[in-house]
Amino acid sequence: MARVDPKAVLEGRIPGRPPIGLIAGLTVSSLCALAALGVSALYGGAGFWTGLVLAILPIPLLIALMLTLDRLEPEPPRTLVFSFMWGAGVAVLGALVLNTLGMIYVTVPVFGEAEGHFVSAVLGAPLIEETLKGAVLFGLLWFRRNEIDGVADGLIYAGMVGLGFAMMENVTYYMRAFDEGGAHQLGAVFVLRGIVAPLSHPLFTSMTGLGVAYAATHRRGRVVVPLIGLFGAMLLHGMWNGATTFGLGGLAVVYVLDFCVLLVLVILVVVDRRGTVRRIETYLPMYAGTGLVTPQDVQMLRSMQSRRIARRWARMVGGPGAARAMADYQLAATELALLHKRVERGVADPRWFDARRDALLNLMALARQAFLRTPPPAAPPWAPQGPSGFMPPHSPYGR
Repeated sequence: MARVDPKAVLEGRIPGRPPIGLIAGLTVSSLCALAALGVSALYGGAGFWTGLVLAILPIPLLIALMLTLDRLEPEPPRTLVFSFMWGAGVAVLGALVLNTLGMIYVTVPVFGEAEGHFVSAVLGAPLIEETLKGAVLFGLLWFRRNEIDGVADGLIYAGMVGLGFAMMENVTYYMRAFDEGGAHQLGAVFVLRGIVAPLSHPLFTSMTGLGVAYAATHRRGRVVVPLIGLFGAMLLHGMWNGATTFGLGGLAVVYVLDFCVLLVLVILVVVDRRGTVRRIETYLPMYAGTGLVTPQDVQMLRSMQSRRIARRWARMVGGPGAARAMADYQLAATELALLHKRVERGVADPRWFDARRDALLNLMALARQAFLRTPPPAAPPWAPQGPSGFMPPHSPYGR
């Protein structure tokens, strides 16, 4: 069998070097992030380094929370990194420039000093910032539509770009708090932005992510629904920025509203995951004739716990290479089920479907060969009485 690049197959790209667009995008985003940090360091004084450390501190935990939404069918790491860097670089620097120009030339001259800042915070900043953050999601929808398979994918990309933006924005807030009020005020701002409400920007941008995910997986509403999602992101953002005007009561109302939105998003992810499991149970049995999957293997693929047990068994019988092969098999099988989801919704080109299906089946066959070359000493734990595609045909437990 010809050699296969598992990552390229799973990511739906041509094997070989990383795309030049990705390299260019990461370069531009990194330069923008450095420029934004340079401006903060230039005008920030002694609080810059303290603000930078505090802004970065919760990011690993928050990214880990985001990735829990994406365990059944993980997104390509390079695309997640690009989304994060876009939020931390292009979106932040663009918002810094446009918000400043808007206050200088539009809101303050028209409404006055105090009211101009309020209008900029409630209307201007949400419009500019959510448009810039959402640009990367619209770019994925245009250039990498097939990468977005459902609600969870839209939310994970929106969450990553929102976390990048929030991290850079928090540098400014922490720096300003330290310079104006010392350690006491810095602690209060850190509790508010870093502990109590660290997911505010990801939550705003998730509305755009929902719209983009819908457009990527449906034939109707491809233009209108993403724009509605973008408007929802601006609305949530504007309400958050304007809540401080109404004191603690206003903040409490917005906190409750955002918490309810967060609960709804979690429910949507759970429903989306169940839909993926249902499609695994529906579509994979039709490939039983290939020898790549049996009813017992389908049962293994339908839960995260049984997948983890399967990878552990693979490592035990074949070492790290077999564990990686099992992970490739599981992801390819999930992608195959999601491929049929696109067919049932009428958003899959027939020629692309055939090529993608064959590539995924080829990867599943390659992963399975890792176990058939050296027969495992015992039946897989998810198929103790057989049959399983991971046992040789002549085995008592094989096909």
